[in-house]
Formats: sequence, C-alpha cells, structure tokens
Amino acid sequence: MTALGFLYPGHSAEDDYPRMEQLLGSDVRLDVVHTDIGEDAHRVDALLKMGSPERLTAGVEQLRMSGAEAVVWACTSGSFVYGWEGAHDQIRALARSAGLPASSTSFAFVHAAKELGVRRVAVGATYPDDVAALFADFLRAGGVEPVTVRASGIITAAEVGTWGYDEVLALARAVDGPDAEAVLLPDTALHTAAHIPDLEKELGKPVLTANQVTVWEALRLADRKVNAPDLGALFTREPIVQAD
Repeated sequence: MTALGFLYPGHSAEDDYPRMEQLLGSDVRLDVVHTDIGEDAHRVDALLKMGSPERLTAGVEQLRMSGAEAVVWACTSGSFVYGWEGAHDQIRALARSAGLPASSTSFAFVHAAKELGVRRVAVGATYPDDVAALFADFLRAGGVEPVTVRASGIITAAEVGTWGYDEVLALARAVDGPDAEAVLLPDTALHTAAHIPDLEKELGKPVLTANQVTVWEALRLADRKVNAPDLGALFTREPIVQAD
C-alpha cells in the first residue's frame, strides 16, 4: 500500500480525490487533510495568507499519523503566488515540518509538462487576470511557455467548485490553439477528475488539470508510476504498476 498525503484548502472539489483513488487501484491511498482557506478570494493578499507556513503546518501532524509517504500542498494559486523561489521555500518548509518529501500543485504542473515532453501550453484559468499572469510567470520560470492564457475572473473557489463538464470544456476550448501542445487547467477547486479522457478526446491533445497533476506529483515523490488511462495521457507513461 502506498499512502499519499494532500493538504487541501477548504472544500470545493475534494471529492476528486476519492474518485482518483478508485481509478488508481487498490494499493494506493489518497489521504486529504483540509487546511484553513481563510478568506475565499483569488486575490494575492488572501492567497499569500492561505499558503502561509502556519496554515500548512496545522495539517501536517494528521498526515503523519495517516502513514503518508509524501505530501503535496494541493493548491496552485496558494503556491505560485509566492513566485518560483518563494514556492521552493514553501515546500522546503513543508518537507521539514512533515519529515516527508513535499511538493505543491504549481511544481506538479511543471514536472507533468516535462514528463509529457511538452513545452508550449495553453492555460485556461478560473482566476482574475493578475493571478493568471502570475501562474504564467511561474511556468516560464520552470521552462514551460504559455502561448495563450485565458482568465475567467472568478473570485471564489466556492464558485469554481460549482462548474460542471460543460463549463470546463468551454474554458478548455476557448484557450486551446494549434500552437499549444497541451492544455492546463490550474485550479484545485475545479472538478476535473471525471472529465479528463473526454477533454483530451475533444481537444486531441493532453490535458493537465490541478487535482490530476497533484496526485501524479505525489506518486512521483513516492517513486510510483501507475497506469490509469482514465486519468489522461499523463498516467499512461511507461507504467511500473498497472491499475486494477
């Protein structure tokens, strides 16, 4: 059994995790601990507070008790808002407090793009323009080039969590273009776990979504690869372990 830990802010799309656990097979467990979201706002000041060491440390002990082998801060905006170096400092502090390998969803996107061998991407963000621009800057710092970025201007994670497949597909289609090798949907408040194969079929290219890459990153930290095609192209790369 491989146990993986996730610190997830608030409650919006956390039900993606039990869905993904089922798709990964019987020997992978995804343990989600909810952190204090504070003010639910895609604003820089609120996001900096949401990703503060105090907020993250509060959930660490519960994850350690669960037997997690690795921990991922399951929040994109609450990590890239610190910038490339600041986000590294954030996960280093998390690793120290947890005593476990650690990462965040922002780094997961960079690592997943490199795993797929894609560099030019389209970004369909639920965030306001200024926050979406910070994610684009973060990707560039990691060697991934956003060729298009679309910001939806949604302020709260709670509203993002109400989106269904039609809204997610519309966002992905709106940002996609011939120059993009993959489409990125960077918000862990967005329900996507049930939609990835359909999105990839519609767009004809890999789709990387926040909760999907977060789980993949935790598996990477634990040195596990699982073949789970229902989670998209990212989960079909030279698997070591076949999902049941």
